[in-house]
Amino acid sequence: MRSDRGQRASLPLKIAAAGGLLFLHLPILLIFVYAFTTEEKSYQWPPPGLTLQWFGIAWNRPDVWSALALSVQVATIATIIALLLGTLCAAAVSQTKFFGREAISLLVILPIALPGIITGIALRSAFSLFDIPFSVWTIVLGHATFCVVVVYNNAVARFRRTSGSLIEASMDLGADGFQTFRHVVLPNIGTALLAGGMLAFALSFDEVIVTTFTGGQQMTLPIWMLEELIRPRQRPVTNVVAMVVVLVTFLPILAAYYLTRDGDQIAGGGK
Repeated sequence: MRSDRGQRASLPLKIAAAGGLLFLHLPILLIFVYAFTTEEKSYQWPPPGLTLQWFGIAWNRPDVWSALALSVQVATIATIIALLLGTLCAAAVSQTKFFGREAISLLVILPIALPGIITGIALRSAFSLFDIPFSVWTIVLGHATFCVVVVYNNAVARFRRTSGSLIEASMDLGADGFQTFRHVVLPNIGTALLAGGMLAFALSFDEVIVTTFTGGQQMTLPIWMLEELIRPRQRPVTNVVAMVVVLVTFLPILAAYYLTRDGDQIAGGGK
C-alpha cells in the first residue's frame, strides 16, 4: 500500500499555505517594524527611518512598568486559582460517575464559549449588586472564569487517558491518598497541568474585554496599550510594548505545545 507521507504538496497548495501564514502573521511583523520607526505620531510605510530610541523611552516610563507589574500579578493569581479549581473539577468529572455529570461539564466550559462582553457585564453587575469595590481581586475573579476552563480542558483529557487501574493498584499496595496522588496521578497529569497553566497565564496577561468591565481605574498592560492608541503620545512606544506582549504570550504557548504533544504516553503504564 502506497503511503501518502512521501507525496509533495502541489504548487497551488503551497501558495495557499503561504497566503494563510501571511494573513495571520503579517500584522504582527508590522508591529515589530513600527517599533523601530522614527515617525512618532502616525503609521507610514515604508518607515521614514529606523531607530532604537523608543526602547530606551519605554524602559524609562514608569506607567509601562506599573501596568506590566499589574498584568503579571493578575495573571499569576488567576492561574493559581485556575490550577486548583480546574484540576479538582476535572478529577470529579473524569474519575467519578454521578447524575448530571455531563451537564456540569458543560457549565464548567461555558464561560470560555460566551462572548467576553457578556462575561464582563455579568461580573460587573454582580460586583455592583454585592457592593464589591473594583480592585485587583475583581480583575482576578474575572480572569479566573476563563482560565479555569483552559486548565480543566487539559486536565480532564489527561485524566481520561489515565487508567484507573493504576490508582487502584497503588491503593491496594498500601499507599494513602497523598502518596497515590504524588507518585501516580501527578506524574500522569503534570505536563497537562503545566501546559494548562501556561495557556491560562497567556490568556489572562493579554485580556482586554473582561478587564474593562472589572478593573475600574486599574490599568493592566493591554488596557494601557488601548489607552495609548486612543490618545497617542509616542506611538512607537506602544509597538515596543506590543513586542513584549507577543513574546510573553508566545513563549508559554510554545512551551505548552511541546509539553502536550506527547500526551498519549501514560506514566507508570509500563511498570
